[in-house]
Formats: sequence, C-alpha cells, structure tokens
Amino acid sequence: MSSPALERRSGVQLVSALLLLFSLSGCSAMDVLVASKINALNGTTVKISCTFTSCYKMDVTKFAMNWTYQESLNDTEELFMTYYKKKGMVPLRSERFAERVTFAGNLDKNDLSITLSDVQLVDEGFYNCYVRNPPDRIQGHGVIQLIVVTELPPPRDSTIAVAIGASVGGALALLILSMVVVKCLRRHRKQELISEEKMEEEGKLEAEGVAEEGTKQP
Repeated sequence: MSSPALERRSGVQLVSALLLLFSLSGCSAMDVLVASKINALNGTTVKISCTFTSCYKMDVTKFAMNWTYQESLNDTEELFMTYYKKKGMVPLRSERFAERVTFAGNLDKNDLSITLSDVQLVDEGFYNCYVRNPPDRIQGHGVIQLIVVTELPPPRDSTIAVAIGASVGGALALLILSMVVVKCLRRHRKQELISEEKMEEEGKLEAEGVAEEGTKQP
C-alpha cells in the first residue's frame, strides 16, 4: 500500500477515534441548573440563581442569554434582562420590575443569577433562564417558580420539645429507679423471712434436744 493511502487511512482512524471519544464524554449539550421553587418574603430581596455547565468556554461574540417572566406557564413571556456582547448582562426597561432587578452572577463562572429587590406580590410567577453557548447546539433552559409570602412560618420552638423530652426521660428514670428499689426491698425482705424461718427451725431443734436430754436423766 502506498504512503499517501496509509496517511489517509491513519487520518480517518484518528478522526473516528476523536469523534468516538467526544460522544462518550457526554459533552453534546449544556445543562442549566436552577431551583424549581423559591419562596420570598414580601418587601425583601431575593436571589434567583441560574448557572450552567458546558464543554466549551464562553465565547463573548457568540454567547446569548435572556431572562424572561411569566405570570403563569401559559402566559406570554416578558423579557427583562439580556446579554450584549459589549455591555454584558443588561436589565431592560420594565414597568413591572423598574430598577429592582440587578445582575448578581459571574460570567467567568457560568453564573447568570439575578437579584430582585423589594419583592411584591405581583412578582409571583415563573422566571425563565435561557442560555446559548455555541458550539453547543441545544439552547439551555431553566424555569424557577417564585412564590411570594406575606409572613414566614413561625420557627419551631425546640424549648418545648426539650422540656417534654426531659420530663419523659426523668419520669422513665424515676420509674426504673423505683422498680430497682422495690425489687431490692423484696429481695431483702425475702432474705429476712428465710433467716427468721431458719432461726425458728434451729430454736425448735435446740428445744427438742433439751427435752430428750431431760427424759434420759434418772
């Protein structure tokens, strides 16, 4: 076989090996990581996290990212933050959020998180994090449901639980101690009864011996 043919064959084998290695590495698409639900207290600031993993380093000339909002999953999405090549992550004008949304992530760490300040009841809904990072061909998408509450649930009072546990434990200890004392008293009383019976038996034997000696004397 000629040298050019061998080179072509070697080249084909190398490309095939690289494609196989690439397919086995699981790097065909990105993953977007978000929390499915977030609870936020009315009037506070909440962080809505979104990060992604990719086999490729972010190329600022090709990277694309959008944050959108929906009151429900069936409603039209409202774009309120996007990525610009020269400006990075930029909040857009929004009657709903005004200037309450800020970028809180780090693009170098694939972190696209945002913060929403002065949370209102009308902010409740679904927040979509869309990511495109070529040469990944599939667009990443994460959905976070924000639930706004007017008050946080009361903290559990561990003092009551500790007091109840201590009371139960003390009662059990006292019961066990009482049982041990009663058992010891019963054993001691039984030993006393045995001793008394033994002494009475010995007394009877001594009396019988004395009587026998008296009858034997002339």
